[in-house]
Amino acid sequence: MYSVNVRDHFMIAHSFRGAAFGPAQRLHGATYVVDLELRRPELDADGMVVDIARATEVLRSVLAEFNLRNLDEDPAFEGRNTTTEFMARVIFERVAARIADGELGPHADGLAGMRVRLNESHVAWAAYEAAL
Repeated sequence: MYSVNVRDHFMIAHSFRGAAFGPAQRLHGATYVVDLELRRPELDADGMVVDIARATEVLRSVLAEFNLRNLDEDPAFEGRNTTTEFMARVIFERVAARIADGELGPHADGLAGMRVRLNESHVAWAAYEAAL
């Protein structure tokens, strides 16, 4: 399996509900470094997995939807704990929708899988991956 990874980051504020979260129940900030990995079993006719520039643009535009925002105020997340794991899947689904809409161009036709990893720090991260 071949893969290409692009990286960006975003900053948010949020809080969690539930005793399991301890002090994180209070409003706090997070800066995530995000790795988007795109996979395919064979390279395309041009020897590519995907157009890296387009993948970078798509990731940046998805992350811009959350950057410098308080996720507690977003109606899409009402009643949800926006954990790192949860946000990895949200970003996965939004990137996958853009791929389906053709935003990665013709080189994306053979993509078989994708992984979104949110790095909370140099020692902790969470990811979501699935077939496309």
